[in-house]
Amino acid sequence: MKAQYFTNRALHVALFGWLSLQIPAPPPPAPTTYQEFAISREVDFVVLPVTVRNHEGKFVSSLEASNFQVYENGHRQAVSLFRSEDTPVTLGLVVDRSGSMAARSNDVVEGALAFVESSNPQDREFVINFTESVKPGLPANIPFTSDTNELRTALSSSVSGGKTALYDALAAALRHLDSSQAGKKVLILISDGGDNASQSNFAQVLHMAQSANVVIYTIGLYDEHSSDQNPKILRQLAKETGGLDFSPNSSEDVVRVCRQIAGDVRHQYTLGYSPTDAGRNTYRKIHVEASSANYGKLSVRTRAGYFPSANRQTESLIQQGAKQ
Repeated sequence: MKAQYFTNRALHVALFGWLSLQIPAPPPPAPTTYQEFAISREVDFVVLPVTVRNHEGKFVSSLEASNFQVYENGHRQAVSLFRSEDTPVTLGLVVDRSGSMAARSNDVVEGALAFVESSNPQDREFVINFTESVKPGLPANIPFTSDTNELRTALSSSVSGGKTALYDALAAALRHLDSSQAGKKVLILISDGGDNASQSNFAQVLHMAQSANVVIYTIGLYDEHSSDQNPKILRQLAKETGGLDFSPNSSEDVVRVCRQIAGDVRHQYTLGYSPTDAGRNTYRKIHVEASSANYGKLSVRTRAGYFPSANRQTESLIQQGAKQ
């Protein structure tokens, strides 16, 4: 009896398995009304750091997006990004330690440290020291830091003397900034503007600066006995990128200027727009105006223009398919 029972049960199991194979699989779920899929594309999006002052030279920090008018090559642009709060900055200190700056080496270090101590604690900073060669101040495993002691060491450990590779140092700093995703990027260049050792030239470095979303502040420390200094270079870098150019005379002036730059960075608006003419890759001029019945005449400072290729960003989109 037991043998017959197990035989019958095996037959039932086999029959059930065979029948299950004959049952068709359930149909796929009905398609939705729309098919959605994610895509991405490269778009031009221009971000502008903007500083506004009143007729007394004081910062104006309570404006709204409607108070600004942005023009690119003379055409009004629609502002789609507006920020007025103090946001963290990625900042590089580019410090000339060549022989022509030897007489003011203490001023260089004291001024740079004054800036660091006046910065937002959430800022991320780095140091580029240069003579005829370019040397990062921070260790290779620390690309950026907010640690004041690390920055102090980076500024104080470099040896002065030799020729000047200013353009190579700027190129290195601009490339280093590319690795940061921060919306605000700043360079402070402390030098006399001279260059007698770079592989790069000024036109190349200026193009890099005009293609990057960076503000360059320059602090010119000059020696009347130096024949290599070039104040014009420093002024042009600052003007083209929306920064400021300073020429302090004493150690106290250097410290004051660096603290002034820290305040300027803290009081910037951030405006952004997608250009209406996104097809051309030629240089585009920018003009920004601000108006408010509460403040009278306002002066606005931002970068003079840009090359669009470097302002392209990846935009994620949701594409809807045709109706089924």
